[in-house]
Amino acid sequence: MIAIILLAVVAIVLFGAGFALHLLWWVAIAALVVWLLGFLIRPGGQRWYYW
Repeated sequence: MIAIILLAVVAIVLFGAGFALHLLWWVAIAALVVWLLGFLIRPGGQRWYYW
């Protein structure tokens, strides 16, 4: 019985981690697109960020 409970807990944790990593990949892709657009489209010939 304990083995089944541990297996269920591990499966839930791995599913949650997989979902979080999938979400982080989409966030990283969106950030890359925004960065590339800012790099290619420069307002007034200057950088669009200030760091």
